Amino acid sequence: MQPGKQLSTSIDAAVPTAARMYDHYLGGKDNYAADRAACEELDKVVPSTRALALNNRRFLQRVVRTLTQEYGIRQYLDHGSGLPTQNNVHQVAQSIDPTAHVVYVDNDPMVLVHGRALLEQDHRTTVIHADMRETEAIFTHPDTERLIDFAEPVAVLFNSVFHCIPDSETDGPPAVVRRVAERLAPGSFLVMCQLVSEDPEVRAFVTDFMDQATQGHWGRVRTEKDMEALFEGLEILDPGLVEVSTWRPDTEVAPRQLTQEWIEFGGVARLP
Repeated sequence: MQPGKQLSTSIDAAVPTAARMYDHYLGGKDNYAADRAACEELDKVVPSTRALALNNRRFLQRVVRTLTQEYGIRQYLDHGSGLPTQNNVHQVAQSIDPTAHVVYVDNDPMVLVHGRALLEQDHRTTVIHADMRETEAIFTHPDTERLIDFAEPVAVLFNSVFHCIPDSETDGPPAVVRRVAERLAPGSFLVMCQLVSEDPEVRAFVTDFMDQATQGHWGRVRTEKDMEALFEGLEILDPGLVEVSTWRPDTEVAPRQLTQEWIEFGGVARLP
């Protein structure tokens, strides 16, 4: 993405977005017919997608609870946060410590509208309209500077978003992670997962389908090896890099990802 590129503030109901499709899979109401139709087509090839989305949301909630309770994190920067749903990052963190601060980042104008309406009365939480690849703009945004003290540990979330970013030496996932990590205090955390598949046919179909459906607002489905490379040099928390429904499940009978045509794969890492 070119630095300073103006993001669209208009909502096109005829073109699906990843945020609204995710909202539909989670049972939300902030989506349109085009989003629901895209989900139906996707389900014909990867029918586990709804379960995958639900398990990914539960993973995010467990991660935030763990980082707040066990590691004392009180600041969260959530990239590609998506439409507000139940038990959002700020709600999970603030249920443990009401003083926790959260900055949500998303480039979907619908997320901005709904998020700001939801958070109007919460002065410790905000939503900013930005592309997750514009690290400088995000970190220097007035609302980020108001809520986040980067001299102290921060948890930076890239939850199920890297597949929306095309490969690029300057703006691909490795470059974004590197830029963000350079700005964080020791003891900060990076939470990263994305859609992966070891089946080349699944990777090709989903990548092509989503690229066409979202009119180019997509990257690609990657492999576990691609994700592992993003964690190099970081201290990965147990149980390591895994299919996310198996990351510190609440109980032995917690919902698990049962099919494997594609999965959410990743984990949590601490900066040394």
